[in-house]
Amino acid sequence: MRYALTVQYVGKGYAGSQIQLENGKEIALPTIQGELEKALSTLIKSGRNAENKNRPIRAIFSGRTDKGVNSLGQVIHFDADEMIVASKFLYQINEILPVDISVTDLRKVDDRFHAQKSAKKRYYRFEFINRRIKNAFDGDLMRVKFEINIERMQKSLNYLLGEHDFSSFKSSGTLNPSKICTIYEAKVSKVGDKVIIDIAGNRFLYNMVRTIVGTLLQIEGHNLEPEHMKMVLDAKDRAKAGQTVSPEGLTLMKVEY
Repeated sequence: MRYALTVQYVGKGYAGSQIQLENGKEIALPTIQGELEKALSTLIKSGRNAENKNRPIRAIFSGRTDKGVNSLGQVIHFDADEMIVASKFLYQINEILPVDISVTDLRKVDDRFHAQKSAKKRYYRFEFINRRIKNAFDGDLMRVKFEINIERMQKSLNYLLGEHDFSSFKSSGTLNPSKICTIYEAKVSKVGDKVIIDIAGNRFLYNMVRTIVGTLLQIEGHNLEPEHMKMVLDAKDRAKAGQTVSPEGLTLMKVEY
């Protein structure tokens, strides 16, 4: 039987969502996947491959998130041999997971469901502080000292809507050779001193959202025209885009299927 979980986590203390390998062997680094699989394998004793009773439960994620990136709606799937009662399971797994990881939903899904391949739309949010002077309650959010023009920033984001080759916003660690993504929504808003950028797409390249934010800040910081974003997009050249900003402030909000 296949089950899907919705998972929330604070990424600050982890080396990303996925277990990392070196020469085919797991690197001893804290990851969201590692903690989830440990908890799942503790609770679901019978969820083992018949040919290998010692194989732990494997958690398949909707997508990889980097070190420091948070989640409000990461989706994973796993297979088990036994029927799971959601109310009991949610209580038990949250009792044994670290305090910065929680499971908010469990549901039985069709065996053809795949957390990554079945996903249709992913929603990300990046938040930063736009203020010259720091505040003790800013937390880990990046602080931008120069004034941000929300209207200009929205015009820049509008150039990203639709299906494009996003090579300019791709870091070298992208494993998938396809650079084509479709952006359905790209909105910026400001609440007090906090700037909020919401982006939804069918898929995202490695560090793509963080590089888009870096390019927005490049445009605002150097008072470039919003059309500069289109020039960067059309160039298909990473050197034309802005810096990849820090992961603090980036959250995977939800995944649609």
